[in-house]
Amino acid sequence: MLEVSLSGVEKYYGANRVLKGITFQVLRGEKVGIVGRNGTGKTTLFKIIAGIENCDEGSISISKGSQIGCLEQIPNYPKGYRVIDVLNMAFHYELNIQSILRELEEKMSYTKGEELNSMIQRYGELQNIFESKGGYKIEEKLSRLCDGLGLDKKFLNMKFKDLSGGEKTTVLLGKILLEEPDILLLDEPTNHLDMESIEWLESFLLEYRGTVIIISHDRYFLDKVINKVIEIERGKANTYMGNYSYYVEEKEKLYLEELKRYEDQQKKIKSMEESIKRLKDWADRGGNEKFFRRAFSMEKRLEKMDKIDRPIVDNDNMKLNFSVQERSGQDVILADGLYKKVGKKVLFNDLNFSLKYSERVALVGKNGSGKTTLIKIILGEAFSDKGEVKIGSKVKIGYLQQNIYFNNEESTVLDIFREEYICTEGDARNILSKFLFYGEDVFKKVKNLSGGERARLRICQLMYKDVNTLILDEPTNHLDIMSREMLEETLLQFQGTIMFISHDRYFINRLANKVLELSNRKLISYLGNYDYYREKKLSQKKSERADKKTSYNHNKADNNLKNGRKNVVDKSKARKIKEIEDEIEKYENLIANKEIEININTTNFSKLNSLYKEKIELEDRLDKILEQWIMLNE
Repeated sequence: MLEVSLSGVEKYYGANRVLKGITFQVLRGEKVGIVGRNGTGKTTLFKIIAGIENCDEGSISISKGSQIGCLEQIPNYPKGYRVIDVLNMAFHYELNIQSILRELEEKMSYTKGEELNSMIQRYGELQNIFESKGGYKIEEKLSRLCDGLGLDKKFLNMKFKDLSGGEKTTVLLGKILLEEPDILLLDEPTNHLDMESIEWLESFLLEYRGTVIIISHDRYFLDKVINKVIEIERGKANTYMGNYSYYVEEKEKLYLEELKRYEDQQKKIKSMEESIKRLKDWADRGGNEKFFRRAFSMEKRLEKMDKIDRPIVDNDNMKLNFSVQERSGQDVILADGLYKKVGKKVLFNDLNFSLKYSERVALVGKNGSGKTTLIKIILGEAFSDKGEVKIGSKVKIGYLQQNIYFNNEESTVLDIFREEYICTEGDARNILSKFLFYGEDVFKKVKNLSGGERARLRICQLMYKDVNTLILDEPTNHLDIMSREMLEETLLQFQGTIMFISHDRYFINRLANKVLELSNRKLISYLGNYDYYREKKLSQKKSERADKKTSYNHNKADNNLKNGRKNVVDKSKARKIKEIEDEIEKYENLIANKEIEININTTNFSKLNSLYKEKIELEDRLDKILEQWIMLNE
């Protein structure tokens, strides 16, 4: 069934046409990714679907009665609103019914006769509505969401107005997910989330029964979640059935097919033109009218031919080339016994690591674990409370910070670049054009640059410095997919050492040959890319699960013994334990069946990948259930 349908949608901002005849359909339950370069109109398209803006031409149809959830601009809630109050707004209807039920319970305690009967009937009706709306699952939903997004009790009680922009966006994302709209519009939902939260969001969206439309530059996330890609290119929409990797392969294949059709037609046109020329030559020399007629007929056919345009490759990408003039020594950075405390929180304790020449190291960990602080200590922008950092021989560091700022925000792009690289204006403009600063763009004041433009300018500065070691804090933030891919290619050719913080798992996979995880105040080293790190983490989790299961079996036996000796048992708790034990058994059976399916389909890679993903999701769910069981039995 059609959920969203657009036909010939156009949108102008002044004289600038942003969207040109956009046409596509989204079916109920589909998970759709909207991709395209920055500035192609993706967010405008979202606003039109959400009803925030109107289209200038064309039509849009939304399935009747469908509720749309969309991350809008951050609203101004009352000053006293806490995070939990904002999240509870998702349940305003259910909580209103719950409030009425409480009032009725109080009144029924002292009411009699017909009025009491009427209240009982009203109470029953409201209770049925409350149950049908999932009112009894509010706490479970909240708990699951808070665990997934890493919102602890302290954070939930913070005032919403005191949060950072990223924190507010995360809370609003949580609120929309709790509302469970029929159509979920998510614009860069993985921004501000750490890896664990992103993986939880992936699982949540895969289970989500509604329609999901996503704008994202996170290619790994798109690969996991979506089953359809709508590409916005040059103001028009192209649809591809599959995930992001399928879209990339299919687009390349279509380009090659179009190029072959174009080249074949060009050969045919050239052959016809040569034939026409020969026929006319023969007609002129022999005075043969028949040759003239044939030449004229062939010219008419050539004029009427439906000409194929040469397919265009979007080459408007950054043309990057890092050059290293002098390499560093073998030991680049050595950290010994670092201890850092911020307020009451210890970020790391007795932390040690070494960075060697030519290593490409990804630094990962939960938000707030201290990754950026560690980078700043290495750079000398912050100091550890104990321990020391040594920088190796001939090491020249270039640093790309997460929030990019310039010493003089009133300066132009051209001036900022020439501050650190002495060259003529012509040479500077030629260099800046490689970073997509064309024409009058070089005279923009840096205070007016977008996040992506700031990142491009800083990368441009870095590339024309004499550096052999790069330290990058979220380098792909604000970059569109094409710019990310160009940056990846460039960094792969860099003949120095790289250490970077990133939540972009696709970027880590392509670039890193080592992953350092900052966890429990220590650094844990994994000699591989993100997939290797993920595989090792799953293996550790499986081992922990086995330990939990052993604990569960022992505790269950002890519990049964204790219950046999006791005559009075908390019935509510006992019932809950029994329900959870049934759930444990259910998921153990589901996992066992899934393993049988995996063994049957060992040669079917596509099916195997899907089955493996389903098994991981079942195991994650079993983990959470086992944790609930252990807590109840403590």
